[in-house]
Amino acid sequence: MPRRSDRCTSLNNYPAVLTLRKDFRTVAQRIVILINKEIIHMKYVYLFHEGNAQMRSLLGGKGANLAEMTNIGLPVPFGMTISTDACRDYYAQGGKLPEGLVDEVMASLAKVEEKVGKRFGDAENPLLLSVRSGAVFSMPGMMDTILNLGLNAVTFPALARLTNNEWFACDTYRRFIQMFSDVVMEISKEKFEDILQEQKTAQGVKLDQELSVESLRTVIARSKELYRAEIGRDFPEDVHEQLLLAIEAVFRSWNNHRAIVYRTINKIDHNLGTAVNIQSMAFGNMGNDSGSGVAFTRNPSTGENKLYGEYLVNAQGEDVVAGVRTPQPIAHLAEEMPEVYRQFRDIAEKLEKHYRDMQDIELTIEHGKLFILQTRNGKRTAQSALKIACDMVEEGLITKNEAILRIDPENLANVLHRQIDSSANPHVLAKGLAASPGAAFGSVVFDADEAEHLGRIGAKVVLVRVETTPDDIHGIVQAQGILTSRGGMTSHAAVVTRGMGKPCVCGCEAVKVDYAKQCFTVGDTVVKKGDLISIDGSTGNVILGAVPLKDPELSHEYQTILSWADEVRELQVRANADTPEDAEKSRRFGAEGIGLTRTEHMFMAQERLPHVQQMILAETREARIEALKPLQIMQENDFYGILKAMNGLPVCIRLLDPPLHEFLPSLQKLLVETTELRVRGD
Repeated sequence: MPRRSDRCTSLNNYPAVLTLRKDFRTVAQRIVILINKEIIHMKYVYLFHEGNAQMRSLLGGKGANLAEMTNIGLPVPFGMTISTDACRDYYAQGGKLPEGLVDEVMASLAKVEEKVGKRFGDAENPLLLSVRSGAVFSMPGMMDTILNLGLNAVTFPALARLTNNEWFACDTYRRFIQMFSDVVMEISKEKFEDILQEQKTAQGVKLDQELSVESLRTVIARSKELYRAEIGRDFPEDVHEQLLLAIEAVFRSWNNHRAIVYRTINKIDHNLGTAVNIQSMAFGNMGNDSGSGVAFTRNPSTGENKLYGEYLVNAQGEDVVAGVRTPQPIAHLAEEMPEVYRQFRDIAEKLEKHYRDMQDIELTIEHGKLFILQTRNGKRTAQSALKIACDMVEEGLITKNEAILRIDPENLANVLHRQIDSSANPHVLAKGLAASPGAAFGSVVFDADEAEHLGRIGAKVVLVRVETTPDDIHGIVQAQGILTSRGGMTSHAAVVTRGMGKPCVCGCEAVKVDYAKQCFTVGDTVVKKGDLISIDGSTGNVILGAVPLKDPELSHEYQTILSWADEVRELQVRANADTPEDAEKSRRFGAEGIGLTRTEHMFMAQERLPHVQQMILAETREARIEALKPLQIMQENDFYGILKAMNGLPVCIRLLDPPLHEFLPSLQKLLVETTELRVRGD
């Protein structure tokens, strides 16, 4: 923890700083940094065992949880966390690593080497690292990660020799070159994917795992050539240079476009900064006794108390979340690696009890040995959140008050997902994974930018992608729903849409997306951009055309949470309701009366507007009275229905206050209608 110095440093020691006059904000930031470093001796880097779960604001959510898991004895690859303070100071100093940070990183790296028994950059037993972001609040996929860092011309052959697996070493090296080039140097990853695809085509195979060692070596060589052509210099061989560049890249990713959009949507402070977690690598791509996965301690869509997730054999973590391959259910691991599954199940149960909440866990298996890379409170649908909260009260994990506070009030509306009307006879094109519940329809679009534009002007669209990435976040926000042809229940699209309460169907392999032709096909059926489709995120169905939707019924858990809230609340809740239907719905939701009935809203319906317009435009008292007669009948029936629905509860009524611009047609519309009448000779 930060500690005070025995001496006090006077600000008079910094005349150069105090003489600055051009930018007072820069002066203030610089003074704060100097005070922190000289007076407080701020510590930027913490080894995992030096932290704990209470240090979240300093170590970020991921770093705090890695520290906590280390301290309770779980199999966590050892490492260190660079604090959020360092990120804020990085930006305060104009994008420069703060003074002293590099020395602290190198000192801590030496301790990691000692703990792991490997040396970073060593030709005999090299240590490889992962460099990951770690915000205070969970921002899945929004910031950057670099895996397999530390490979070069010296450590690459050492890795092949130590593992006796040249294919693994080649696969790991080509992954590192691509990820480093994309994340750190901002070379489009699609260019590297093109190289990989060309080599698969040349060898006549479909999967990455089917590539030969010779093909992978060709991919490595061509990837380095691409790097040189894009950057103008060779791929860095100095592993310490790789590390420092990666740290800066993670700091920069705090302010990338998708991260800013995500923070804005979720009301996260833009000034918090991100921590950087530097961890010794565990490899899931070392053969059929290795793998990577993501799992939840409970079902994030339904709340069912059952281990839920996916994994891939002979794969690294990004393969699972990116949807590059379709994964296996986590339950299948019990058949392939029963002892690993038993150990993971026990750890998942221990973590849920420790954190007293549903956990989202990343795991890697290296030659049959299980490692836990991360845990965090899992994102879940609103209905799932209600069920999990109620179940955990019954299980004695949390109190009723805690259960109430677990429910985000803004997300309660997500419980009211619209569903496909059972009377519909939909033309089901294909079936994918039911990744996020609810149903929606809209025009097909294939580009996130276009989805954002059309959504902002009020159009209903369904964003269709092979797989979504964090760069698509702005389009996902504006779309009615998401359809992907690849990816599983823990893919980016699934996790993000569940958090937003949007329907999503993932891993629909029958859907073949063609971005160039702006269409997708299912067998012989071609669906073009602009065509209407519907998706059902509760069943996984993809439907041709728009289908009728209906409102859902409130669950038992919804009613239970509201009843618990009633026990502790101090305020009454009344509704705004202007029709009998609104009043009945408000009563079902628990409203204890109507705070405002706006009588003018009773006449907004299309069949009623002409009567109101006739009354307003009447030129004589008699004509106005005549126009009021049907309105009187309508209003009497409305008030009868509203008061009946409230059944003695208070109803506050506002007398007629009609804004003329809402009831009367615009001047332009009147002119158009008059012109049409004249043309017809009426």
